[in-house]
Amino acid sequence: MAVLSLLTINSGSSSLKASLFRADGARRDFRYEHVGQDFPRSHGKAFDDLMRDLSNDRPDAVGHRFVHGGDVADAARRVDAAEQARLESLVHLAPLHMPGNLFGLSMCRERFDVPQVACFDTAFHATMPEFSRRLPIPRELGMRRYGFHGINYAHVARMLPDVIGDKAVGRIVVAHLGAGASLCLMENLRSVDTSMGYTPAGGIPMGTRSGDLDPGVMLELANRFGAAELARLTYHRMGLLALSDGESSEMAPLLESRSDAARFAVDYFCRQVRAAIGAFAAKAGGIDGLVFTGGIGEHSAQIRSMICDPLVFLGFALDAKSNRDNEVLLGARDSKPILRIAADEERMIAVLVANVLERSGGGNTPPLA
Repeated sequence: MAVLSLLTINSGSSSLKASLFRADGARRDFRYEHVGQDFPRSHGKAFDDLMRDLSNDRPDAVGHRFVHGGDVADAARRVDAAEQARLESLVHLAPLHMPGNLFGLSMCRERFDVPQVACFDTAFHATMPEFSRRLPIPRELGMRRYGFHGINYAHVARMLPDVIGDKAVGRIVVAHLGAGASLCLMENLRSVDTSMGYTPAGGIPMGTRSGDLDPGVMLELANRFGAAELARLTYHRMGLLALSDGESSEMAPLLESRSDAARFAVDYFCRQVRAAIGAFAAKAGGIDGLVFTGGIGEHSAQIRSMICDPLVFLGFALDAKSNRDNEVLLGARDSKPILRIAADEERMIAVLVANVLERSGGGNTPPLA
């Protein structure tokens, strides 16, 4: 059967995002934000709303974002019973995201008798060398750095040659800044290093996640709290929320606030992003371009300025007007490329699903240019 339309699903911890790519080239986007903490009931309501909003449009295949794909290097896989069981075994590695991802798969299986394909955020980082993958712990423990946000990093890598030509194959740092945030160092459009590690809790500070911490801090917290409470603290009470003394986990209200705590949280965040960029520059022997993506990276000229202004020594300088106007090319005339590329995980998921179905004889897929 020819595939005429693809539905992409990003069922996260607090939102449902979906896009329908039709055979005629049309695209329909659906967003159900802040669906609440009453999981899974609130997510079920969001899926009911999606079914209503789809109306007569019905997909011939569904692609799902999965934050963690484990050790597999495949960018996407059709989901059968064995694959679903494998994905369920990974929930402990991304407890903030994987339950919502799996719930989305379940909801779509109930509603659509079509192929379901899982697309993995971790897969883009399968190209990282051993220096980037290895943790300084005994090998027999079986733990390593995975990296995340890979679906959007793959989208950025797909877009870069059209934006900056041959420079795209250089040493490019991509900053995916949002409620979840990480950075990726690309060379030849492939991941060679990233800030997140074994789980999506590591790296730079995020909305409610701390990023990297002294292991001694976690040992002390483990002495003070039980496992369940420590998990809630780690994923829901750290990061910008903690740095602002509980004022907010979201960047927009922190930027609007006049409190000292909010200003401290914003400054701390930008300082850590700069530190990660500098670390990548040191590892790679310099960097040739900088890309901002994700909710904060795309929409906050102030944050981009606070990150870039001290990076003149690396050859980066913003053009004030381009930055203020949220243009694609943000750099001053004598600057190395600084870009703003809108995140589009949905389109990348559709591309990955199309590839899987073509390999398995699924037929024609809708145009995704």
